[in-house]
Amino acid sequence: MGNSLHNKIYLGRRSVALSAKRVQAMVCIAAFASIGLAWLVIRALQ
Repeated sequence: MGNSLHNKIYLGRRSVALSAKRVQAMVCIAAFASIGLAWLVIRALQ
């Protein structure tokens, strides 16, 4: 029982870490997209 409880806690932490990495990746992609969009707008205005 101790092992299964430990596995549940470990899996829970792992899924949280994976979702945190997914959020971080989404933020990174959004930042690059906004930078690219701003660059295109600046080039269009010049």
